[in-house]
Amino acid sequence: MQKKLQTKTRHKPKVCVAMSGGVDSSVTAALLKDQGYEVFGVFMRFWSEADEKEHRRPVLGERASNLRPEKAENRCCSKESEYHARLVAEKLGISFYAFDFRQEFRGLVVGDFLKEEIEGHTPNPCVVCNQFIKFGVLLRKALAMGADYLATGHYARVAYFDTDSKEDQGYFGLLRGVDQKKDQAYFLYRLNQDQLSHILFPLGEYTKENVFKLAKKYQLPFQKERKESQDLCFIKKDKGSFLKRQLLEEAKKGPIVNLKGKRLGEHKGLIFYTIGQRKHLNIPDPKPYYVVKIDQENNTLVVSDNKDDLLKNTLIADKVNWVKGESPKLPLEVKAKIRSQHLLSDALLKRQRGTKIKVEFKKAQRAITPGQSVVFYGGDEVLGGGMIV
Repeated sequence: MQKKLQTKTRHKPKVCVAMSGGVDSSVTAALLKDQGYEVFGVFMRFWSEADEKEHRRPVLGERASNLRPEKAENRCCSKESEYHARLVAEKLGISFYAFDFRQEFRGLVVGDFLKEEIEGHTPNPCVVCNQFIKFGVLLRKALAMGADYLATGHYARVAYFDTDSKEDQGYFGLLRGVDQKKDQAYFLYRLNQDQLSHILFPLGEYTKENVFKLAKKYQLPFQKERKESQDLCFIKKDKGSFLKRQLLEEAKKGPIVNLKGKRLGEHKGLIFYTIGQRKHLNIPDPKPYYVVKIDQENNTLVVSDNKDDLLKNTLIADKVNWVKGESPKLPLEVKAKIRSQHLLSDALLKRQRGTKIKVEFKKAQRAITPGQSVVFYGGDEVLGGGMIV
């Protein structure tokens, strides 16, 4: 049956806007207030290593100064960011609150990140943060404060699909943002129907260029954006240094071998490597090598000097979430991608034992990485996704 796409609307609802001080969340608050919503802003304080109260004892030969947490704030919620968020709230004439979610962030996001690293995976903490912090802890807090909705500056869309059938009820769908370069729906695939029913993404209909124009129109004193970064918000410098401080006891050296089992060198600890990695392998050979497998059971790093060995047509996904709340009939042809910046690729979904899904790509994918997310699409709609195992 044909579905009708309708945008969620209510009469003068109360909206909590997650404000980071940046242009996206600032324009989100301005748009909603301009549209007649009752708006209040919140700022979230997240964990950083500077919050650690206890220090690990140094091992023999290690300088204790190397173990001190870095005096750095979480980039998502620095004091400067909070300052600008407050300025924007004052400019808009809305109430503003700051919530301390450091403990929740440390346990739910950083804790999961470290656990996955120990298991030989390359985790995506942004997906976990969206599920449990922004649209978990914060959403519940907002609703308890009387809000009808929680709004963020994500470039994604929420729409209601009405089937006009008494037997087949409608549902809230998650869609990609209009600006495909900034689209963030990939990171939101774990959201469920209850969460989506209380979420607004005003920027989903805009391009980044439009957002900057709106910020100028509203004369918002937002924080100047940093250059795009792939780094994690709770890590100041490099991931390796962070893992060394947090998981030094897990960094056990072991062999580096090729696909035939020939020993080529020694790795520093599997937590420091990821699939597809080429640099910092310290193999005494002028040829470039690529990590093709992390053998956790044997503490072995498997590499190849042929980058085509990174290409695979299939993967297994676990912890699969279907946005609609129920699994579609499988097998099912979809578009899918294994990283947020990857192009969508044709794939066939097949059911495996238990909750796992087998994903078969028509075109081989490079560096399929355990711990990362594979997300399924039907047109612009996010059908669901799972963690690659």
